[in-house]
Amino acid sequence: MSEHRPYTYVTLSMRPDSDPHVGVSFHTPRLQIRAGVLVSNPRPYLEFASHEANIHISTTGSGPVTDADLSIAREIFYAAARYLADCELLHAEEPAEDATDTAA
Repeated sequence: MSEHRPYTYVTLSMRPDSDPHVGVSFHTPRLQIRAGVLVSNPRPYLEFASHEANIHISTTGSGPVTDADLSIAREIFYAAARYLADCELLHAEEPAEDATDTAA
């Protein structure tokens, strides 16, 4: 059995005449996810954080909630629900892991 060690992968691509592109891939159980409403400038936020990288999501231009912001929030919700369902299905199909596994 191969060992799958946790990691976070961050890339930055900068090409001439193109916008920069940042990619973040979390492959770790050490991921923390938070959501709330900022007090100083009331707006919702969603944060994904590991020791190596953070991703913060909030409203357009840090302003009031727009119809587009609601649409994106719904996409996040449905994608997270799908991810959960897929994880549960695949986990149920896997043989039981060794109870002494400390990778998590």
